[in-house]
Amino acid sequence: MFKNYLKVALRNLWKNRLFSGIGILGLSIAFGVATLLTMDSLHELSYDNFHTNGDRIYQVHITWQTPKGTEVGTSQPTPFAEALAFEVPGVEKITRFLEEEALTIYNEKELGLDAIYVDPDFFEMFSFPILQGTKKNTLVDVSSVVLTKSSATKLFGSESPVGKTVTVLINGKNEPFVVRAVAPDQPENSSIEFDIALPFEKNPEYEETKEHWYAQYHEVYLQLEEQVYAKTFEENSRSFTNLHYEGAVENLKRDGALPNQNGDFLQLGLLPITNKRFVRYNKGYVEISRAKVYVVLGVALLILFIACVNFVNMSIAKSAQRLREIGMRKTLGAEKRQLFFQFWGESLIVFIISLGIGVLLSLFLEDNFQTLFKTGATFDILLTPILIFTTLLLVLLISLIVGGYPALLLSRLTTIQSLKGKLGSSGKNHLRDGLIILQFGIAILLISGTFILNGQIEYMRNKDLGYDKEQVVSFPLNGKKNSYDTVKLLREELKDNQDILAITAADNNLGRGKDGSLSSSVWGFDYKGKSVRTNTLVVDYDYVKTLGLDFKEGRSFDFERENDAYTVIINESMAKELEEHEPLTVQLPAGDSLGYAVIGVVKDYIFQDISKAIEPLTIFLNRESGLTYAYVRVAPSNMADSFLAIQNAYKKIEPNAEFLGSFLDENVDRTFRREKTMAALVTSGSIIAILLSCVGLFAMSMLITNQRIKEIGIRKVIGASVASVTYLLTKDFLKLVLVAFVIATPISWWLANEWLKEYANRVDLSWHFFAVSGVLALLIAVLTISTKTIKSALANPVKSLRTE
Repeated sequence: MFKNYLKVALRNLWKNRLFSGIGILGLSIAFGVATLLTMDSLHELSYDNFHTNGDRIYQVHITWQTPKGTEVGTSQPTPFAEALAFEVPGVEKITRFLEEEALTIYNEKELGLDAIYVDPDFFEMFSFPILQGTKKNTLVDVSSVVLTKSSATKLFGSESPVGKTVTVLINGKNEPFVVRAVAPDQPENSSIEFDIALPFEKNPEYEETKEHWYAQYHEVYLQLEEQVYAKTFEENSRSFTNLHYEGAVENLKRDGALPNQNGDFLQLGLLPITNKRFVRYNKGYVEISRAKVYVVLGVALLILFIACVNFVNMSIAKSAQRLREIGMRKTLGAEKRQLFFQFWGESLIVFIISLGIGVLLSLFLEDNFQTLFKTGATFDILLTPILIFTTLLLVLLISLIVGGYPALLLSRLTTIQSLKGKLGSSGKNHLRDGLIILQFGIAILLISGTFILNGQIEYMRNKDLGYDKEQVVSFPLNGKKNSYDTVKLLREELKDNQDILAITAADNNLGRGKDGSLSSSVWGFDYKGKSVRTNTLVVDYDYVKTLGLDFKEGRSFDFERENDAYTVIINESMAKELEEHEPLTVQLPAGDSLGYAVIGVVKDYIFQDISKAIEPLTIFLNRESGLTYAYVRVAPSNMADSFLAIQNAYKKIEPNAEFLGSFLDENVDRTFRREKTMAALVTSGSIIAILLSCVGLFAMSMLITNQRIKEIGIRKVIGASVASVTYLLTKDFLKLVLVAFVIATPISWWLANEWLKEYANRVDLSWHFFAVSGVLALLIAVLTISTKTIKSALANPVKSLRTE
């Protein structure tokens, strides 16, 4: 019996080669795309799941109740970790964590490595294995370091690094360290990345802050004891925060802050390490958002759904050719069950072939997918027994549902209906109409999403940031010379180049440079009886000139004025924060000294992520603080030559350092990586969904025209024109597309509006985003339907009426 089913199924598939090929093509594309997107989603969901004790590891954050609302911070003071472990029960292990770049030197080799300063518990908590050396007590000795395999290879080549001494530049001094261990490079799904691990006591801020609770500059991770729950630990820590932040709490009360639901002004919180990849601190709340994963999986499911719907439609559209076969089988005694399994078997074969082709397609496109979507996901993540079994089971179930409907429909026809070649009523078909509306609703949703995503990216890319991003080159000062000396030498090297207009430096970058870093510093102080918080930036001379900032009032730092070392420049937001009508009269506090005099107010410019609102900023000329990035303003002509001149000058000053220069507009574009990935994903999904929807619509138009072929012939015989017949066959489909537009538009608007709430600077949700999506879907539908309806309208009516 099974052999007969298989033989008949293969024979029918071969007989209808075009239909079978289109069906297999659509399903293969859908399975291939779904495989790639599922691969990416599983990779995202696997972040930090490889840690053995990951269910007990947390990142510590503190929620503050301020007069302006709730704020959340992950930066902690130096004594925090030790005091927390000692005073609050339940801590098994704890480590401080600070990430900075460190110039590492061995013989003649100099490398700017991504360094982390951590405590000895770090390698005990996190499952980063040790390849060479011993894991236990790895960083107990403050002169020891751990290298990753790739950094060890760069420094030592094929030599064994364990026991050898490297030099790390810290606070301008060369500090010797002994390599105690070598760890493998972190896996792709790790949110913690580093090239070298150093003892926390050696970080540049440690000595000055080790006894102070006001300097918050690093993160803290802890591992709870077994049977200790995060909520319980958070409750037990209330007395700890009230004790150590007593002064801060009093200031918050004084400034008019309202306590939280527990009556506290500060609350310690724990974020599971497995949520670190998805955390978002939005308006003072800790939000765990896996939106990207859900969007990816959603697009995969929508594409697979559309392909399955197409298969149903095409199966029914072609079924009329087999009605007499069904009638003859029933006349000869075939049962409904036998007919059902015959047709379902054909569908199952198509699905199995499509799955195989889809998997091969995903393997072929794997490298391109990784490049396009900037993901480290690989096909290996799918090769687990559970996933393979689940996939096969899903294919069986989907084929049963998708292939089972046409099979059930055909097997339930009476013998008379089958022999007459009548599939059923040619009247209203609510299932068919619903499928068309659903298909094009999905397509319109994806098209409008594509327009809005790209519109937001273009808005951010073209927005006036308040500084000149096209003519300014930035690069990290990653050499071993003093940063101020490096900038001075740069000025000397480039002073005769007429295309170099200005040179400066700062302790932070604008946008995200080639080194990938992005950081900020915050300073809090009391001013006239209230707390003030401001972002801080240490710069060199000509910072305002180099970036093309505009002054609202006052002046810039002057080379000729020695006292400018005790002055600051603020932005408009900081001036509003101070609530002073004449900000140039303000003296900001500075410990025991007279304070910092405000000499200028610059117009607000976007110095952080463009998605954030502009915050208060104070710019210092602090010669005691190091600079990390240089900025060079170039003339608009010969920009490529100017870039090369800057590179050559820096290589001359720091011959062993890597030049990582880029224009600020490139830096800004790098901050859009998430948006670009989402735009590429939704755009690709829209194209595939539209193509598959066109196949489905073509199948439906073929079904309708086949059912109304005699009606068309009669209308032409009595004088109907080709245009009127085409309109008759097309109008019902176009009405359904319009219904899909009406349903999809408000859903699309709501989803886009919710997504855009993340951005302080966002594009307006104009009607044209949705109107263009609807018009485009309508045009695609017209073109798709016309290929069949015009052909039917042009056909000779004699052929259609000669079938009886």
